[in-house]
Amino acid sequence: MLIDTHCHLDAAEFGNTQADIMRDAIAAGVNRLVIPSVARSNFDKVRELCGQYPNCSPAYGIHPMYTDDAIPGDLDVLRNFLKQHQAVAVGEIGLDFFIQHYDQVRQEHFFVEQLKLARDFDLPVLLHIRRAQDTILKHLRHFYPRVGPSTSLRTGIAHAFNGSRQQADEFIKLGFKLGFGGAMTHSRATRLRELAATLPLDSIVLETDAPDIPPDFLEHGQPNEPKYLPRIAQTLAELRGMSLEEVAQATTMNALNVLPQLADFSSPSSRSS
Repeated sequence: MLIDTHCHLDAAEFGNTQADIMRDAIAAGVNRLVIPSVARSNFDKVRELCGQYPNCSPAYGIHPMYTDDAIPGDLDVLRNFLKQHQAVAVGEIGLDFFIQHYDQVRQEHFFVEQLKLARDFDLPVLLHIRRAQDTILKHLRHFYPRVGPSTSLRTGIAHAFNGSRQQADEFIKLGFKLGFGGAMTHSRATRLRELAATLPLDSIVLETDAPDIPPDFLEHGQPNEPKYLPRIAQTLAELRGMSLEEVAQATTMNALNVLPQLADFSSPSSRSS
């Protein structure tokens, strides 16, 4: 079994093909997907898709690239949504200092407030991080000063990790897992491939970020899909000199460890909220 820890199944690029996407994913051995939201406007869509497809589990949050359009009341909506509907994480949240004309103060406000919600609801977080590794780490250290592998506090996943080895080690010290996906399959991504090969295996989870971050074997313009996760996992196996089965087993266990609520979604009765 493989777990895609980050897939935007509701994305416009997929149109109304979700049934086909899910069929192909399951046929490929991807038996669970985590579907994060990005804004108040798609909370309901994510919830509906996860209700329709039992192999999908939702996360709810406000993405940093959508904070310019968000209003403070959206945080209240998010709180009420988490109170009323089961989720595996708060996400996708974080900081993005790559986009043009970003408002750092605004992004950090929404990030910190959503960290508070994750703490209040005892949920892990799915972190979006671009050119903001150290700032994210600063907030995590301040917000969860006792977070680590030996604590009971929820941590989360540094999605699409692309930082340095030193930054990776700092996330791992805090108890976070690092998400690796299609970017790792590109031969020119030498630093990322070195991290994938040498980081502790128990710190790695797999993801597609579909329809984004296409692996190198896709034709230009073709959307990424969860059915490609086994081929992404095979790249990780080759980089580490392991079998695909060993990688699948380890990364699945890692995902279940950091997102323990995934187990709750295996029972149909748990999905009635």
